[in-house]
Amino acid sequence: MTNRVVVTGMGVVAPNANGLAEYEKALRDGISGIRFVELLAELNFGCQVGGIPQNTEILKEDYFPSEDLLAMNSSMIYSGIAGFDCWRDAGMPEITPDSEVDWETGAIIGTGIGGVDTIATLIAKTDKGKVKRLGSTMVEQTMCSAVSAKLGGFFGLGGQVTTNSSACTTGTEAIIEAFFKVKNGQCKRMLAGGVEGSCHYVWAGFDGMKVLNSKFNDQPEKASRPMSASAFGFIPGSGSGILMLESLDSALERGAKIYAEIGGGHVNCGGQRSGGSMTAPNAQGVVHCIQSAMKMADISAADIDAINGHLTATFADPKEIVNWQNALGITADQLPLVNSTKSLIGHALGGAGGLECVAAVLQLYKGFIHGSVNCEDLHPELEPYADSIVHQTIEKDINVIAKSSFGFGDVNGCLILKKYQ
Repeated sequence: MTNRVVVTGMGVVAPNANGLAEYEKALRDGISGIRFVELLAELNFGCQVGGIPQNTEILKEDYFPSEDLLAMNSSMIYSGIAGFDCWRDAGMPEITPDSEVDWETGAIIGTGIGGVDTIATLIAKTDKGKVKRLGSTMVEQTMCSAVSAKLGGFFGLGGQVTTNSSACTTGTEAIIEAFFKVKNGQCKRMLAGGVEGSCHYVWAGFDGMKVLNSKFNDQPEKASRPMSASAFGFIPGSGSGILMLESLDSALERGAKIYAEIGGGHVNCGGQRSGGSMTAPNAQGVVHCIQSAMKMADISAADIDAINGHLTATFADPKEIVNWQNALGITADQLPLVNSTKSLIGHALGGAGGLECVAAVLQLYKGFIHGSVNCEDLHPELEPYADSIVHQTIEKDINVIAKSSFGFGDVNGCLILKKYQ
C-alpha cells in the first residue's frame, strides 16, 4: 500500500511562543526567545543565555491533572502540551479515560537526552543510600520513551508508540519515520516530532566542550548567530514541536484541514568517514541524504523554493550551504532561499527538528519565509550565497520547502514538504 501523506495538525511549545498563532507571529516579526538565565550565571557557565519556553508552569495546569504532573518533568510537559494542541488542531475527538483504544493512530516523539534533569536531581539520594526516597515515578520520568508513552496514554493510541534518539537529527528523523508508517499503510495517523527539556545539566556538557556562544551574555537576543561572521557557537534551547501525519484518504474522509503534503524524506549516516566524525558530517553523506529525499519526492533542484537549514552558528554553517549547492548541482547564485529558525529559538537538540518542521509547514501554508536574524555580518565564505539568505521576513507563495537536520554521530535527515494540491 502506498498512501499520500499530509499534515493535518500541529502543536508547538517554543522559547519565543506557545501555540501556532503566536509562533507564526514570532517567526514573522523576528522575535527572539533567547534570554539571560540567572542559574547559568550562578553556576559559572561560559554561556549564560538560553531558549526556555515561558509560562509553562502556569500553562500546564490547564492541560494535565495534578496527579499526572507529579510524574512529569519538563520534557514530558512540553511534549504533552504540544501533543494536545496538535491533536485538537487536527480535529481529533476529545478523549476520556474510558475511550476505546485507537488502533489506527500511533506516535513517534524523539528526544536527544531525555530525563537527565530528573536523574540529576535525584541521583544524590542514591549515592547517600537513600534509595527508598526516590519515589515511585522516577523510572517513568527518566526513561526516554516517557515523552511518547505519556501521549499514548492520554490519547489511547494503539499503533506504534515509540521514541527515537539520533542527536540533533532526532525530531526530523521522527517525522520521516512516521511518514513511512502512514505511507506504507501501517497506521492511518501518527503524531510525530521532537522534544527537549530545559536542563542545565544537559547544557553543561556543551558548555564544557566550548561549543556554546559565551560572547553575548549581555545581549541575549543577539547571541544566536547562524551564518554570521561573529558566530561563536550555538545557543542551547528547548521545547517541542509535534505534527499530525495522516493518510490523505483519512484526512479527506474526516474533512480535516490540510497544511501540507510530505513529498518524501531520507535518513542516513556518513559512516564517520571522509571527514565525518562523531561531531562533524561527512559531506558525501549529506549530499546523498538530500538527493535521496528529492528522488523520493520526485522533484528537481529548480522545484525547491526554500531551505530551512540546520544552521547552528558553528564552523559547520558554511559547509552546510556548500553541501546543499553540491547536492542540488547548481551555481552559488542559484541556491534557493535559506533561513535558520535557530536564530530565533536557539538549538533545542532532540527537539530542534520538530520545532523547525512546524516552522517550515507554517511558512509553506501561510506563504512567507521568516528572516534569519543576527547574520547581517555574513560569514565571508557565504558571500557568494548572499542573495539567497533571508534576513527579514518576506511574503512569498512557495510550493516546496526542504527541511534538513544533521547531528552528532554523522547522522543526517532531510524532509521535503509540498503545498497540498
